[in-house]
Amino acid sequence: MKFLAITLIVHAPDPRTGALKPVTERLRDVVEHAVLAERLGFDGFGVGERHERPFLSSSPPVVLSHIAARTSTIRLFTAVTTLSLLDPVRAYEDYATLDHLSGGRLELIIGKGNGTAQAALFDVTAEDQWDRNREGYELFRRLWREDAVTWWGRHRPPLDKAEVLPRPLQRPVRVWHGSATSKESVELAARYGDPLFSANVTNPVEPYAELVAYYRERWAHHGHDPADALVGAGSAGLYVAPRSQDAIETYRPVFEARQALFRRNGVTPVFDSIEDAVARSSALIGSPQQVIDKVHRYHDRLGHEVMHVQADPDGLPEELHRASLELFQSEVAPVLRREIPSRPFPPVPAPPAATPPVPTAAGRRP
Repeated sequence: MKFLAITLIVHAPDPRTGALKPVTERLRDVVEHAVLAERLGFDGFGVGERHERPFLSSSPPVVLSHIAARTSTIRLFTAVTTLSLLDPVRAYEDYATLDHLSGGRLELIIGKGNGTAQAALFDVTAEDQWDRNREGYELFRRLWREDAVTWWGRHRPPLDKAEVLPRPLQRPVRVWHGSATSKESVELAARYGDPLFSANVTNPVEPYAELVAYYRERWAHHGHDPADALVGAGSAGLYVAPRSQDAIETYRPVFEARQALFRRNGVTPVFDSIEDAVARSSALIGSPQQVIDKVHRYHDRLGHEVMHVQADPDGLPEELHRASLELFQSEVAPVLRREIPSRPFPPVPAPPAATPPVPTAAGRRP
């Protein structure tokens, strides 16, 4: 199994102190968490995309470019790129540039995105968001593969033998499809033979397992080898401690603060207590062995080879969050890597050789 640390760059008061970090400090924290994730041995680091409160993740390519400059080996993910809101040509230009700046470490997870405020900001409706996502992806996919694209659709101006630069370092970059509740993303992934990343955060495992099973069914329907289907899955929180009782009691204030936030926003929490969440959600709260056992139970339902955990403290004191990540990487990840095989990520491509200078007419270099 492979492991990603991800952030949606939530910008909210600390649930313990009520303090709100300045925006600059919060964004710099994200970069430092990515540097830490690489040092600890995570396979990837992901930055979400949201365009409304309480998030600061409106520009993943900018954040990931800064992270690319501070790291050298960790793969860089979007989680997710909201193609239903974006011009796919502009999104391609940003991410193809990032692919070069990162040395070919980019991976994209796309999806339609969530939130009524961001949909209004980009004039996207519930009636057209899935069509925008599908159409945007079909053009986006071609842009990675073709040097000149002729295309027309409903939601952006047509293209006539358009050359969109730069051409990417990876040919092409791998695109995962983020899936939370709907079959539309699952069908799109299966049709094109792309990997699926299940959100696996808000609810118990059953609805996510149903969508993953549907993905595998549609994958085979579209003529792909069932052995080639690739699935990733999220988790709803992380705190690993040597003793399970200490893990639960330390995480309890974080969980209860999140429940209170849900209620203030008019959202009915799915899990009644931290004990209920530990038992029925994907939250990884407990001792190393408990976390290992839980990931195995989820793998039995989802068959996933890649999993994400929270990159942010999420209300924990920074030192406890760091200790949890260190314990996860030293005692949990090695066991799961050994017991749940996963395919390698794409190799980092070698940069193309420099083109030699063209001689002048006199036979001399200019």
